[in-house]
Amino acid sequence: MGPLFVLGDALLCALVIWKVPYTEIDWTTYMQQVSLYISGERDYTLIRGSTGPLVYPAAHVYIYSILYHLTEQGRDIFYGQILFGLLYITVLGLVLACYRQTGTPPYLFPLLVLSKRLHSIFMLRLFNDGVAALAMWGAILLLINKKWAAGVVVWSVGVGIKMTMLLLAPAIATVTVLSLGLLPSIRLGIIAVLVQVLLAIPFIQADPVGYASRAFELTRQFMFKWTVNWRFVGEEVFLSKNFSLGLLALHAVLLTAFFSTTWLKPSGSNLFGFIRSTIKGRQHRVVLSKPFIMTVMLTSLAIGLFCARSLHYQFFAYLAWATPFLLWRGGFHPVLIYAVWALQEWAWNTYPSTNASSLVVVLSLAAQVLGVLANGSRAFDAQHQKPDGKAKVHTQ
Repeated sequence: MGPLFVLGDALLCALVIWKVPYTEIDWTTYMQQVSLYISGERDYTLIRGSTGPLVYPAAHVYIYSILYHLTEQGRDIFYGQILFGLLYITVLGLVLACYRQTGTPPYLFPLLVLSKRLHSIFMLRLFNDGVAALAMWGAILLLINKKWAAGVVVWSVGVGIKMTMLLLAPAIATVTVLSLGLLPSIRLGIIAVLVQVLLAIPFIQADPVGYASRAFELTRQFMFKWTVNWRFVGEEVFLSKNFSLGLLALHAVLLTAFFSTTWLKPSGSNLFGFIRSTIKGRQHRVVLSKPFIMTVMLTSLAIGLFCARSLHYQFFAYLAWATPFLLWRGGFHPVLIYAVWALQEWAWNTYPSTNASSLVVVLSLAAQVLGVLANGSRAFDAQHQKPDGKAKVHTQ
């Protein structure tokens, strides 16, 4: 069924490119920014476009520099759309491979190819989130197949495209520590940092502080008029520091809840026991199932998106293909899965966002996160391996 869905969606992509008008949002700005890079500018604080400064890490610059040359300095937008159509189909192939290897039921497959907003992000907007989604799903596929180093490198390259990919960091830390132990996981973390340093060398040499402050700006002010998720709380609350700190606290609470109740279940210990045994070097390595690894990865993503103060429409590139899997792992009936998917799709296609659509965005994310948390006893089944080499199966 997978290849048939890929073929059908490829025809749909061609139809979208042919019939639906392209909408200019960030492509021209991307091209203006990389043209400055190509002309020799390396100071990140001086690289700007018509809609603002460059606020993405170095890998974004390199990828769009290639697109700059392939599309006649960004003028051949039609060819750019074709390239993003091929990118979309490639990511879809990775997603289907992940779904296939984790044993998801085929009734979820139609939900992977029917998103109007997702086609728009890739082929009508040419956002860098589509390229970051390629890195995300490539990393997930590698990690569920225990290709730890390769998976971490691909994920780190994704972080080098867009900082949103950092939302997967808690999940990667969890599955690598469970599978490999603390010291090998620290080595993988060092590799991830080195990838960032290598990507950023030209800009670090020019102005390291300027690069870090622009590429990984953690204090960025968000504009209420563009938010997709928290519009219903009102502008005054949205812009308040207390709201921001509250969401940060909620993020920490949810991660702790998942660590304590579900993510650490294969280790056979609670949170404090796991931390103590890991620090003392007594933690037993565990063989994790593919569904377990993918569930940890995608719940980490969904928690981060749920607790984000402001989501823009292009963030749907990360969420859209994760939603059917998370709802399934949350134990929802197929009818409810389709209903939540449809409501979420409606909300993300409502422009500009309204109180009702933003509430639906938040509630659908809450359903995905809390559904998996509540259904953890079934969703986080895993097979783990004891040091003596004898496999012990635990259905949790």
